[in-house]
Amino acid sequence: MWNSMQTDSFVGQTSEVVTIKGYNGDDVQAYVSKPEGNGPFPGVVLAHHMPGWDEFYRETARRFADHGYLAISPNLYSRFGDGDPPDVAAKVRSEGGVPDDHVMADLEAALQYLKALPSSNGKAAVMGHCSGGRHSYLAACRVQGFDAIVDCWGGNVIQAADRLTAAQPVSPIEYTADLSCPILGIFGNEDQSPTAEQVDQHEEELKKHGKEYEFHRYDGAGHGFWYYDRPAYRQEQAMDSWNKTFEFLAKHLS
Repeated sequence: MWNSMQTDSFVGQTSEVVTIKGYNGDDVQAYVSKPEGNGPFPGVVLAHHMPGWDEFYRETARRFADHGYLAISPNLYSRFGDGDPPDVAAKVRSEGGVPDDHVMADLEAALQYLKALPSSNGKAAVMGHCSGGRHSYLAACRVQGFDAIVDCWGGNVIQAADRLTAAQPVSPIEYTADLSCPILGIFGNEDQSPTAEQVDQHEEELKKHGKEYEFHRYDGAGHGFWYYDRPAYRQEQAMDSWNKTFEFLAKHLS
C-alpha cells in the first residue's frame, strides 16, 4: 500500500540501464530497478506509453523497487534513435508506429531477463499506460510466462477496422481467448481512448471467455490521471488506484 512502509523497513535499491536482445536479436536498452537483498522478489515489466521511454517510467520502476519488486522498462523505441523522449515518440508516429511483433519480442526479452535474475521468485506481471496498456494486453495474450497484467487506460485495445495498420494488423481484443493471466484494469470515466463504452465491451469480452479480471473505473478522471506533471492528474483517484495495483500484484505474484 502507498506510504504504509514502516520507518525501519526501508532498504536500498540499485537502478541501471542494461541491454537486452529484443526482436530479431536487436539491442534494446532497458531501465532496471532492483531492491537490495537476495529476495526472492516478484517482477514487473513496464511497457512505456506513447510519450516515450521517459522519466515517468524510470520513477515508476524505482517505486516498484521500493515496494519489493524487480522492475524493468525496455525502450520500445530503441530502433528509432536517441533524443528527447517526445521527439523520439514523434518520429515513431511519423513512421507508422512500432510493429506489434517487435514490441511483443522486446517485452518477452524483458520478462526473461527479470526471471533469470537470482533474486527473482519466478513470477512477473506486465503493466503499461495508454499505448503501453494496449501493448501489455497484447503481451498477456501472446507471450507466455506473465502471471498478471495491469492495464492503465490502454487505448486501442478495441481497435476499429479502419485504424488497423501494417504495424498493428489485429485489434488486441481479438486475442482475449488467449489471455493467460488475471487482469487489473484502471480507467477514467471521462476518457475518450478508451471510452466508457469501450471499457464495457472489453469487460463483456472477458466475461465471454471466462477470464479473471478486476476493473476499477473512476468518476472525475480522464486519460492519464496518474501523470502528476499534467493537468490530467487526479490525486484521489491516482492514489486509490495505485493502492489497488499493489493489492492486485501482491495477490497474484507473491
